[in-house]
Amino acid sequence: MIRVLVIEDDAETAAEIVEDFSAAGFAVTLETDGPGGLARAQAEPFDVVTLDRMLPGLDGLALLDRLRARGVKAPVLVLSALSSVDERIRGLRAGGDDYLAKPFSAAELRARVEVLARRPAERDGLVLRYDTLQVDLLGRTARRGERALDLYPREFKLLEFLVRHAGNVVTRAMVFEQVWGYSFDPGTNLVDVHLGKLRRKVDGPGDPPLIHTVRGTGFVLRAP
Repeated sequence: MIRVLVIEDDAETAAEIVEDFSAAGFAVTLETDGPGGLARAQAEPFDVVTLDRMLPGLDGLALLDRLRARGVKAPVLVLSALSSVDERIRGLRAGGDDYLAKPFSAAELRARVEVLARRPAERDGLVLRYDTLQVDLLGRTARRGERALDLYPREFKLLEFLVRHAGNVVTRAMVFEQVWGYSFDPGTNLVDVHLGKLRRKVDGPGDPPLIHTVRGTGFVLRAP
């Protein structure tokens, strides 16, 4: 489930966004002013933040600048009626990950949020996240959603490698080098065997598959 913080002061726009996101199955939290949005974004983990450019109490770009300065790394989609190229550049330079001019379609907003939520997580050295996966590097634990994954050390290292390269195809040679420490392919099915075991643990019954085989090339961790 994608966790979205919506920071929007226009009541009608906020209601439309919350209704559409909720219908899509997102977990939505709404804040209607700058100070409230800043406090909430710092206090709770979110997969994506949608941020109105003009907010009471604290301008959207000032809010964004403070979030980045305080280490909040959630992707931020700036929403604004100011659609000039200069304004878009300002939004991105302030730390925004995307910029969408008002008025916008609900479908486009939802699609952009989904894309941002699926980006590989910022690597703070402690926790990696991708889609519903969470890999705790310090605790050496992993979860998919609410389900803990019981991984052997090699499987954990393999999952870490896949999450770090989420969305990109990795070859068997890359896996051998990074996970096993081999600078050559020993010509065995070792990678395939371990990937098969890991896939059965990550992609449980009823879960949309995340680990995919790319025939003749390698593997990719990709959300549906």
